[in-house]
Amino acid sequence: MRIFIHRVSQASVTINHFENRSIGDGLLVLLGIEDSDTYKDIEWLCKKISSLRIFPDISGVMNKNVIEMNGEVLVVSQFTLYASTKKGNRPSYHRAAKPEISIALYNKFVDQLIKELAKKVVTGEFGAFMEVEMINYGPVTIYIDSKNKE
Repeated sequence: MRIFIHRVSQASVTINHFENRSIGDGLLVLLGIEDSDTYKDIEWLCKKISSLRIFPDISGVMNKNVIEMNGEVLVVSQFTLYASTKKGNRPSYHRAAKPEISIALYNKFVDQLIKELAKKVVTGEFGAFMEVEMINYGPVTIYIDSKNKE
C-alpha cells in the first residue's frame, strides 16, 4: 500500500459532481492498493497515520499527532499512486489492485483507521469520479509505502 498524507487546514472531495464531503484541520490521506497488500499492511499504515507527529506544538515544532490535535481525517482511494511511467508517455497501472481485491482492502483500511483514531473518518467513494480540494498547511506532504517498513 502506498499513501500520501497531506496535513491540511481543510480538504474536501466532491463525488460524481454532486455529493461533497469535507474536513477541517487534519489529514487528507490518498490511498493506493496493490494485489500483494495484506491486513498487516493496513495495520502498520493505520498505526503510522495515527501516531505520525506532523502537527505543531506550542513552540511550532512538529511534535503532535492527529489524535492529540483532535484533527479530522479524509481518506480517498487513488489507484494512480501505482502509475508506472517507465515506457512511453501514457502511465501504466498494472501494479494497482483490481476492484475485486482493492474494494475489500479499502474498506478494511477505513475500518482499521477508525479503530486507531477512535473517531469517524470521512471518505471518498471507491471507483467514483472525485474532485479533491485541499489547503495543504505548511505545506506538509508525507509519502509512505508499506513495502518499505523495514
